[in-house]
Amino acid sequence: MSLVDVRRIVMITEEIFHDGGPKSARPPKRGVIGAIVRNPYAGHYETDITPMMEALKPLGMELTKRLVAGLGGDPKAVEAYGKGAIVGANGELEHGALWHVPGGYSMREVLGEAKAIVPSATKLAGVGARIDIPLHHINAAYVRSHFDAIEFCAPDGPRDNEIAFILAMSTGGRVHARVGGLQVGQIKGEDGLR
Repeated sequence: MSLVDVRRIVMITEEIFHDGGPKSARPPKRGVIGAIVRNPYAGHYETDITPMMEALKPLGMELTKRLVAGLGGDPKAVEAYGKGAIVGANGELEHGALWHVPGGYSMREVLGEAKAIVPSATKLAGVGARIDIPLHHINAAYVRSHFDAIEFCAPDGPRDNEIAFILAMSTGGRVHARVGGLQVGQIKGEDGLR
């Protein structure tokens, strides 16, 4: 049996025209996508779980490409990203950590070698659990306008023996960002921070 058995993929996209202020001339689009996958390590402790990390790489690329398509199809339009996982009740948090390399590196590759670390959130929860996936700028984590989050939920998952592996992206910062700090036009792009 394959280590990566996908039962369902859920994608949510949105376009934000305003948040109570003036309408944006360039409304940002945000999206989140998650694959509900059987957890081969559920219910028992496995010393070496890294084979699944390697096996998840094609899923990371597939979800990345689907989400970029859902946001309009242009990888260069994506300005913020994040990732996460919800591990079903028979798993452990470390099973969600299997997503760091396949999820993060897939986005960085497709989006053009993004420099900033991909923010992440993981939790152990039951069917229908919700998680806020953090977002920040793909090249400079200190850009305050892009500090954001998007919620993911799959109403029928993850089941006890499943994991939801999740990616999130945005084509811009918060629609009415105005709290100062490093601006997009000031990014140096050297260290992933500034």
